[in-house]
Amino acid sequence: MSKFYEIKDEKVIFYVKAQPNSSKNKIAGLYGDNLKINIKAPAVEGAANKELIKFLSKTFKVSKSDIIIKGETSKRKQIIMPLNEKIENFLKEFND
Repeated sequence: MSKFYEIKDEKVIFYVKAQPNSSKNKIAGLYGDNLKINIKAPAVEGAANKELIKFLSKTFKVSKSDIIIKGETSKRKQIIMPLNEKIENFLKEFND
């Protein structure tokens, strides 16, 4: 089982491959050991990262200020956010 996430101290760390300039924002599935997320915004001046934070905030009901992105200029990022029930349910879908 590939591990596209880690859980540490009530936080989840997602290993993400971001795909900017997509037709819509969506979680596209697993891409090796990464979670592939399509983002509409282009990778210009942090626009895709802002859009990614907004999308994850909405998807997982986490406040935008609680989402941390490491590797901002890289296509492969670490996204750290508080673990909640919505995220736990999402992770269960992959572990079944």
